[in-house]
Amino acid sequence: MLEMHHIAKVYRTETVETAALRDFNLHVTPGEFVAVTGPSGSGKSTFLGIAGLIEAPSGGRYVLDGVDVSQMNDRQRSRLRNQKIGFVFQAFNLIPDLNLLDNIEVPLGYRGLRAAERRELAQAALAKVGLAGRARHYPGQLSGGQQQRVAIARALAGNPPLLLADEPTGNLDTQMAAGVIDLLQELHAGGATIVMVTHDLHLAERAQRIVKVMDGQAAEVARDARLHSVSGSAA
Repeated sequence: MLEMHHIAKVYRTETVETAALRDFNLHVTPGEFVAVTGPSGSGKSTFLGIAGLIEAPSGGRYVLDGVDVSQMNDRQRSRLRNQKIGFVFQAFNLIPDLNLLDNIEVPLGYRGLRAAERRELAQAALAKVGLAGRARHYPGQLSGGQQQRVAIARALAGNPPLLLADEPTGNLDTQMAAGVIDLLQELHAGGATIVMVTHDLHLAERAQRIVKVMDGQAAEVARDARLHSVSGSAA
């Protein structure tokens, strides 16, 4: 599903060169739920930007769902991103003036789907996250946890092969966060491939496996020593 081989990402200014990722390797198979964690500045956000086709690597090879995207231009990456990836953001990013169904339909419009098909997919996605009865509500009428469920529904509506979650519980209290991670686990049990970036070590423990990013490189965290290994390097 997601294969990164010797990925490098270097940011340059006139006076400074910063290697955000170096010899970064990661393989996520279809149906896996992987948590990516690590301290601030370790390279997690850069990994997410490359994985989500928002930016290109400086070197290495990235294969997404069988497609080598390493040399694609911005337009090609944007087109593929719309087809292959569903994003869940920390800040929900819902449009306050649109009801829930319309919020979910917005990204589907970029895929050239007919209105009736967009509406059917949006309704099915809301039902999947347990909010079918709130379709005509507006984001401001929902709790934070419910808004994040809508954001997940929006990410799922186009049936993308890969779901990327960026700190999906970062703006939620403990109870709401537990509900969101429960939902992600349910989606995983149903066959979804999920990569979740999180600082929350307890949430990371709920994933199928944990990958720790440190100094721009990825390392698997042993199942029998997960919390000790990750927390020992967290900041």
